[in-house]
Amino acid sequence: MTEAKTPAFDRHMLEALVCPQTHRQLEYDAKRQELISKGAGLAFPIRDGIPIMLVDEARQLD
Repeated sequence: MTEAKTPAFDRHMLEALVCPQTHRQLEYDAKRQELISKGAGLAFPIRDGIPIMLVDEARQLD
């Protein structure tokens, strides 16, 4: 039985994606699979290789 592998996030997408709240550039956190918006204090999850760019789905940064 083989384990399903999560699709990788395409880092080239970072060039096109911006924070929906601040409209600024995002940082990629590969370990947590999140896109970080320091200006908004939010971390947007990446699920199955797809960034979820909804403020309601984002995690507040500490």
